[in-house]
Amino acid sequence: MIRLALCNEVLREISFAEQCSIIADLGFDAVEIAPFTLSEDPAALTAAKRREIREIAGDAGLEIAGLHWLMNFPEGLSITDPLRAGEAGAHMEAMVELCADLGGEMMVHGSPDARNPADAPDAAAARAAAADCFARAGRAAEAAGVRYCLEPLSPSLTPFLNSVADCVEFIDEIGAPGLLTMLDTCAAADSEDRPAHEVLEKWLPTGRIGHVHVNDPNRRAPGQGEMRFGPVFDVLTRAGFAGYVSAEPFVYEPSGLACASVAAGYLRALRESVGEPS
Repeated sequence: MIRLALCNEVLREISFAEQCSIIADLGFDAVEIAPFTLSEDPAALTAAKRREIREIAGDAGLEIAGLHWLMNFPEGLSITDPLRAGEAGAHMEAMVELCADLGGEMMVHGSPDARNPADAPDAAAARAAAADCFARAGRAAEAAGVRYCLEPLSPSLTPFLNSVADCVEFIDEIGAPGLLTMLDTCAAADSEDRPAHEVLEKWLPTGRIGHVHVNDPNRRAPGQGEMRFGPVFDVLTRAGFAGYVSAEPFVYEPSGLACASVAAGYLRALRESVGEPS
């Protein structure tokens, strides 16, 4: 069954316990966590705090899908700067450990500010530094039983890894286990050569897609723009996709709660329309 999740930064202004209560009441199956919403130093969260976070979600009836928005805290991380890649790679390994401790299944590595080729002397040095970081993360993910997904991002955010094909090629170059890619419908509208559902139709059978983020190309929630997500759900259902589909709006209008509510109703109706329980 397609499992629906909400990215928790949409409700970041309230406590994690309140977030989970609302997310569950809206009918989502899971919460997908941005680590910075837990702490400015998420790698330093104690074992007791990690158990508490996991228990809060469980008590609300939610799964923890995993983590995204991995690299904005601590500040100054860069996977493309050879001088800072060692610190970035260690942080990525720490985020894998955090994900596993929280019971998450997947991680999404977007973070455009931390993957800027201009951080390196040249493009080859940037690519090599990033490859080392992702190799470390991939090995850690395989050992932890976590899917570590490279996120293709819009060229307006970064010139590095903009399409599913780019990410697959890079993963194959690295050769590290534990690495997959994913699809974000908003980014795909800018960076892919075909609609999001056709990208999924091409790549899902290869087993390289580990996660899906859904948001309208206008950066708001599904159901708050012109994009129709029925074809996406049709493809996912036909492919037997059993992972998470997470709502990740970036623009919270009229409010984060309103965006979450629209996304929940819209996505649950879509899931029911393709023959799965709402």
